[in-house]
Amino acid sequence: MDLETIGAADFGRSLTGLGLNLLCRDVRGMAGFLEGVFGLGVHRLSDDFALVRHGAVLIQLHSDGTFARHPLHDLLPESPPRGAGVQLYLFGIDPDTAVLRAEDHGGMVIEPPANKPHGLREATILSPEGYAFSPAVPA
Repeated sequence: MDLETIGAADFGRSLTGLGLNLLCRDVRGMAGFLEGVFGLGVHRLSDDFALVRHGAVLIQLHSDGTFARHPLHDLLPESPPRGAGVQLYLFGIDPDTAVLRAEDHGGMVIEPPANKPHGLREATILSPEGYAFSPAVPA
């Protein structure tokens, strides 16, 4: 599938498994953070929408305005963190490299890289939108 040219309806019908959609005040800023810190691929970038690829996983970024009629819209907090209680793992991304890039892209390291008992070396970085991303590799 060509993420740059596929129509919205065809794209929607192609989705399977688990979908991840993040509501953002600044789609371009969030896409830049994900690309700059974690090296994720960004497609169809606009003020209102972007597709972000990490391996086979697609993350959809939507601006708040695109969700004006969605039931979640009225539940959005006025200020971050928006994603409190959700940890988004990015397996296969070196946490030591990611934390070095985080601050330059508006992120905040809330857990430095460490080897965990479950066999992963991971860190946790809070995005400018308030979502917690954890790059992780085998320890």
